Amino acid sequence: MILNEDKALKVAEFLLQIKAIKLQPNDPFTWASGIKSPIYCDNRVTLSFPNIRTFIRQGYAEAVLDFYGKPDIIAGVATGGIAQGALVAQELGLPFIYVRSEAKKHGMTNLIEGHFEEGQKVVVIEDLISTGGSSLKAVDAMREAGLDVKGLIAIFTYGFNVAEINFSQAKCPYVTLTNYDILLDHAREANLVSEEDIKSLSEWRKNPSKWKN
Repeated sequence: MILNEDKALKVAEFLLQIKAIKLQPNDPFTWASGIKSPIYCDNRVTLSFPNIRTFIRQGYAEAVLDFYGKPDIIAGVATGGIAQGALVAQELGLPFIYVRSEAKKHGMTNLIEGHFEEGQKVVVIEDLISTGGSSLKAVDAMREAGLDVKGLIAIFTYGFNVAEINFSQAKCPYVTLTNYDILLDHAREANLVSEEDIKSLSEWRKNPSKWKN
């Protein structure tokens, strides 16, 4: 689910404009898993552009209120969701916490950083959804700590079926500011890629592990 189609197109335009997302079907990237990918996404780049950072922050905040109502607290997921989450919390005048990828090895050995109380309603901020694994690990940690997770919001999703299944099984709704289909539509309209490239990009999304450029 997306916040708004017009805004989703604008976010897609911004992500391509500043090369937070790169499309290279003829010169694919290699993910840490070894999968070859015609797309690379690093939404942290948006933080370096104040006007885009503001647009995304406001989009996040609008999605929080429209889909989940005002929560008690905003939570970011390490690492990409930390800065974005802090910006959203500031926009909404709410407390902020973040979830580490793993508990600290020293001190208080925290997994969740920041002050919160059991039973508080929380909306989770991510920058990107691929399979949903790391996001839902953070959701599980917050639920185990007694927080009431209302849902999650991210800037972008690849739209993999496995993510849909994982979020559904975890009973965690999510919203994104834009998505893979809208990104490809904009790339086509802006003549950033050829029709052959679009076909290749669409085939990759169906089965990344078996895609061949």
